[in-house]
Amino acid sequence: MHDKLALIINVMLMLSQGILFSQVTMEDYKRADGLPELASNKVFHNDIKPVWIGSRYFLYENNTPEGLKYVIVDAVKGTRIPAFNQERFAAELGSAAGVKIDPGKLPISNITFSDRLRSFAFVYQDYNWICNLKDYTLVRRERILTRENTGLLDWAYRDELSNGPVVSPDKKWTAFIRNFNVWIRSSVDNTEYQLSFDGGMGEYYSSFIKWSPDSKKLVTCLVRPAERHIIHFIESSPSDQLQPKYYSFEYPKPGDALPQFYPQLFDTESKRHLEVEKSGLINQYAVNNINWSPDSRYFTFEYNKRGHQLYQVLKVDAGTGSLSVIINETSQTFIDYSSKKYRYDIEETNEIIWASERDGWNHLYLYDSDKGVVKNQITRGEWVVRGVTFIDEKKREIIFEAGGREPGDPYYIHYYRINFDGSGLVRLTDGNGTHTAYFSPDKKFFIDIWSRVDMPPVSVLRSSDDGRQLIVIEKADASKLKETGIKFPETFVAKGRDGITDIYGIIIRPVNFDPSKKYPVIESIYAGPHDNFVPKSFRPFYGEMHQLAELGFIVVQIDGMGTNNRSKAFHDVCWKNLKDAGFPDRILWIKAAAEKYPFMDISRVGIYGGSAGGQNAAGALLFHPDFYKVAVAACGCHDNRMDKIWWNEQWMGWPVGEEYIASSNVENAWRLKGRLLLINGELDDNVDPASTEQFVNALIKAGKEFEYVYVPGARHISNGGSYGSRKRRDFFVKYLLGAEPPDWNMPPN
Repeated sequence: MHDKLALIINVMLMLSQGILFSQVTMEDYKRADGLPELASNKVFHNDIKPVWIGSRYFLYENNTPEGLKYVIVDAVKGTRIPAFNQERFAAELGSAAGVKIDPGKLPISNITFSDRLRSFAFVYQDYNWICNLKDYTLVRRERILTRENTGLLDWAYRDELSNGPVVSPDKKWTAFIRNFNVWIRSSVDNTEYQLSFDGGMGEYYSSFIKWSPDSKKLVTCLVRPAERHIIHFIESSPSDQLQPKYYSFEYPKPGDALPQFYPQLFDTESKRHLEVEKSGLINQYAVNNINWSPDSRYFTFEYNKRGHQLYQVLKVDAGTGSLSVIINETSQTFIDYSSKKYRYDIEETNEIIWASERDGWNHLYLYDSDKGVVKNQITRGEWVVRGVTFIDEKKREIIFEAGGREPGDPYYIHYYRINFDGSGLVRLTDGNGTHTAYFSPDKKFFIDIWSRVDMPPVSVLRSSDDGRQLIVIEKADASKLKETGIKFPETFVAKGRDGITDIYGIIIRPVNFDPSKKYPVIESIYAGPHDNFVPKSFRPFYGEMHQLAELGFIVVQIDGMGTNNRSKAFHDVCWKNLKDAGFPDRILWIKAAAEKYPFMDISRVGIYGGSAGGQNAAGALLFHPDFYKVAVAACGCHDNRMDKIWWNEQWMGWPVGEEYIASSNVENAWRLKGRLLLINGELDDNVDPASTEQFVNALIKAGKEFEYVYVPGARHISNGGSYGSRKRRDFFVKYLLGAEPPDWNMPPN
């Protein structure tokens, strides 16, 4: 009764504003569901996936109106030829398989040509095949082994006693763990020697042992174990039995005790334990990446202190066991070890290339690994290194990806070359869009494919020396897609909360868009700080965003402050403050878009998301209900204390403090205003499903009105699955459009 009254009030309000939409029918839903098929095979010459054949030739598949064509390009001459006679090949393969095969729709994959282009391998019906191009004879080879689904995600720490004996490089010794201590056995006379004597159940030595290259020393960790955090599931409706099933698995959460690892050195010649100092390795989040130097003089490892404000690369002298710091990375907020860490060791010159945000932007630095000092900063400026493509040690050059150096959208990726000393910076890509490069094995050439959400891809061949364009490979043709009426997303930029920073997003309109109408606005949100999320490259169809728009909405997506791949200050907004989710920037962006486009009715704004986006979507109605009116949240991590340890401590910090409570949807459930739909999977192995259930509990205790869909057997359904997707559409149709969704219980016509 309450819902019906609310619906009547909404309808009366819309009537008074002259913005009531007509009834949304089953045909409208069918039209939305039909968009993927409508967009299919409407863009040509766009799906270029080049594969290099040696360093001179490359193969690509060209989707043309006549069908798929396989082309080989000679990068030296700039010429192209058909890769093979597709009609003849289709006839031979069809004869071998006993079926008729269309030459323009060859059902093969993983094509690999021989260097001299005389034959190629491919996969067909789960078998490897070889085609000899001299006479098109086909040979079927071994079957492809497919991995079975291993079940639930594995968040557990490995069993440090599970590894078997480890043989030394010279084969003279075997190291192993016995009674929690390190032992070695001679392969000559099987004599055994105990090297450690302090291992026990409370602190034991890891069986994952690393020998020095000269076989004279070994390193392993003394491990102090921690209590495991186990979560439990009940699968109510298994497909193979009537009775429910019960599952348990390890799932560390913020604040949990963690195992501690202390690298220790052993000399196999003197049979001595060269103890490595442990006092500097307190409160570890992780100690890992133990690696010996090629000359066996030392080994290095990395220490990530709990809270992620200290990250070190340390070196242990193999002769003395003395410990020294090579790289000391610190931050007042957090070190983004999970998405920006980069390290490359140059053994011959005792140097390390290291990524750091210490100057406020993610850049590369050259370290002297002997002295532990910065030799020079390699890249610099108000832009972000997004990745290293490869390093040429002989030329002392780096080819890397970066965003923000060129005018326009700072998320567009370009490729550059630079010298180790920071000189000779050259941009290798050209074109206003985001670029993906495929380099030849000898790095002399690369294929550059670039696009935008509003511009189909262009594929060109370039020289790696200077980025000079050699040939145009393909230019995508989207004219048939435009004829369908499907609208390309529009890019839109507005100022953020500081009035200075540009915030970027996209706007999606329905096929039957009428600028004289008023459309409710729906935001698709994912504000996870580990990346940025607004699409930057072209796709014919943007999934649920386009389908929701088709029901009578304007759909937007935005990257607000607190997301990744901008300045350190931009990113730091999320620190101990995940509830922020960039909402002050998002709201200003939507308001600015509505000023430009009066058809956007921002008195009716909805929002939806899954996982971290589920936390964000529900948070919109808790912390910004004056702007957002309707939200659909799927599999949300509604309290960061309930979610997996690595993601949440990375951004929310450690120890667990009041900031976790401040950002918790559960703790703030009493604030709810507006219309909320929660969706959750019974077997969510990514975000503990109890997170949503505790939110439900808090909402009930607060006397709040909401809807909840609990999907039996479902795992991490960030879109809610097919049923959840329908419920989401119905929810927005009902509470933003003021229309009654179709009666899904009526028998089909």
